[in-house]
Parts: sequence; structure tokens; C-alpha cells
Amino acid sequence: MIAANTTKISIILAALLALSACGNTIRGMGKDTANAVDATEDAGRSVANAAK
Repeated sequence: MIAANTTKISIILAALLALSACGNTIRGMGKDTANAVDATEDAGRSVANAAK
């Protein structure tokens, strides 16, 4: 009985750890995407200024 409870708790803790890691990855991807958009906008402004 104790082994079964320990196993269940271990599985739950492992799942929580995996989910929190996924959350960090998704948050990081969002930041990377925002940075890519900013860089693209900056490049567009540079091209527009060079064309003047």
C-alpha cells in the first residue's frame, strides 16, 4: 500500500515538473518570436530610411 502511494506521488510530481518545463519553453518561444518581429520591423525601417 505504501509503495503504491509513493509511486502515485512520484508520477504526479514528475508530471508537474514536465508541465512546468513546457510552460517555460512556450514562454521562451513567445519572447523569441517577439524579438524576431522587432528585428524585422527594424530592418524594414532601415531599408525605408536608406531608400529616401
